[in-house]
Amino acid sequence: MPSLFDPVRIGDITLANRIVMAPLTRNRAIAGNKPGPLAVEYYRQRASAGLIVSEASQISPMAQGYLDTPGIYSDEQVAAWRQVTDAVHAEGGRMVSQLWHVGRIAHTSLLPGGAAPVSSTARTSSAMTFTREGFVPVSTPRALHDDELPGIVAEYVHAAQCAIAAGFDGVEVHGANTYLLDQFLRDSVNDRSGPYGGSIANRARLLLEVMQAVCNSIGAGRTGIRLSPMTTFGNTCPLDSDPQALHNYVAEQLSSLGLAYLHLIEGETGGARTPEGQSPFDYAAMRRRFSGPWMINNGYSRADALAAVAAGQTDMVAFGRPFICNPDLVRRLREDKLLNALHAETLYGGGAKGYTDYPTLP
Repeated sequence: MPSLFDPVRIGDITLANRIVMAPLTRNRAIAGNKPGPLAVEYYRQRASAGLIVSEASQISPMAQGYLDTPGIYSDEQVAAWRQVTDAVHAEGGRMVSQLWHVGRIAHTSLLPGGAAPVSSTARTSSAMTFTREGFVPVSTPRALHDDELPGIVAEYVHAAQCAIAAGFDGVEVHGANTYLLDQFLRDSVNDRSGPYGGSIANRARLLLEVMQAVCNSIGAGRTGIRLSPMTTFGNTCPLDSDPQALHNYVAEQLSSLGLAYLHLIEGETGGARTPEGQSPFDYAAMRRRFSGPWMINNGYSRADALAAVAAGQTDMVAFGRPFICNPDLVRRLREDKLLNALHAETLYGGGAKGYTDYPTLP
């Protein structure tokens, strides 16, 4: 069986190893919601990852949910991201852009003209978001009309095209963590009737339309997706009534597209892979329904990751916080070296401290 450090081909992209830098929101975008010079250095430092998935990047002005997050829809953003991808490629790395629409996890102060967030529902989440006033409750959304949904699909396509123009090797559609596409998937949030509500097939319709359209635009071999069947976003979003049936169906439908990969968050995002009191989820059963490359994520240690790849449980393992504080994480994992400690107070916002100043091995 392959090891964590062996090359792998995912769709049209060849990776030097199976260690992936997970998407990590750091709230350091500069004016125009662009990545700045610090971001160029930050990603360059981590280019030894087999694949870097960019921090989540909004696909339109209405898709933004947090202060100082980058977009991937304007010419200026494309030019700024090109500096990042050029730096990563110069170091031999590969990088995809994570395409993000937050849906109802947003605040009117962040949206054009103070508009209400949009979602599958008009019900407000209990989540908080980060604005210029600090952490505040998210705003009440309005439910998108069915005839607005082709416009949402078009925004994903435009963002994917912008990502390719910016030099990314592909894109990862963010279908996880209770953001817009997940808000359509879950019957705990989606209270619609009509073609995008009710049955599993209807609730999965928007996600599948987005994926088909993006694949048609930039190629399935450069398109991945991220899903999180069992996360509750810090207990702010109930699970679907039958997450297993829902995600088995989604995996089956995605399998026919020939995607570059499916990126699965196991358990509670940033928490336990098997949360206490939560019904178990059969990830192996979901994987059997998807024929493409498989990526797993959520608190994997070196030993866990080595064992998962060696056992054929996954093709790749994504690491999040360890990559924040260990730019040379691949080397540290390969040589089984001690990892740097994370400085939690510098995770979101700020400058170089806790961003580009973590030490590497001599």
